[in-house]
Amino acid sequence: MKSKPEPVGEMAAQHNVLIVTDDAEFSRNVVARWQMERHVPAFTLMSSELLNGSFAGRFGLTIIGPVGGGRLQKILSTAASSDAAVILLATDAESAARAAENDSQLLIVRQNDGWVEGLVILGTEALRRHDAQERAARAESANAESQREAILGRYMIEMRHSCNNALTSILGNSELLLMEPGAFSGDVREQIETIHSMSLRMHEILQRFSSIESEMQVAEKESRGDRKARSAAYVSGV
Repeated sequence: MKSKPEPVGEMAAQHNVLIVTDDAEFSRNVVARWQMERHVPAFTLMSSELLNGSFAGRFGLTIIGPVGGGRLQKILSTAASSDAAVILLATDAESAARAAENDSQLLIVRQNDGWVEGLVILGTEALRRHDAQERAARAESANAESQREAILGRYMIEMRHSCNNALTSILGNSELLLMEPGAFSGDVREQIETIHSMSLRMHEILQRFSSIESEMQVAEKESRGDRKARSAAYVSGV
């Protein structure tokens, strides 16, 4: 059974969100507010002392709250090593400006009235963008694979006639040799029969290529006809 397509703008699956902070109240506020949304990610809470580079690639979003011990820059560097979005809660304009200077891709939320609301909205949009980027990457990979297969298919079709000519020669000569029963020993004759048999099998495979090419041409013609019919129906308002 075919899976239902993902709605545009919807998040495909539950994400993992990393919250790095030394303020437990910050984590509670963010998680509590996010649980009011339709799509709630899985949260991992971590203090600034425990964060290291091995965690960066596991999350679709990293949220950095108040941290102590002058560890903010190290945390920002660690989080920036991942492709995921990073949101920083800045306590004042000066800290926001410093953070933005070091990382132009950093998403910054000022700590003022309504900051939790703004952070959740921004985080939700960041996760949607992460989904879109992943879908685009998968589509690009699938397209590249299709192009490789198409190139191989075209080459095989183009070489079909040359292979057929070569096989015709092999089959003809092997049949001529087999028509001389006393000219070869039993072992040599057996080898000639193997060559003849394998040549016939290869000929059948090449014939199947011709059949596939014809089927594809018919399918393409029918597809063009369907597109024209739909276009005509749309123009006529049917």
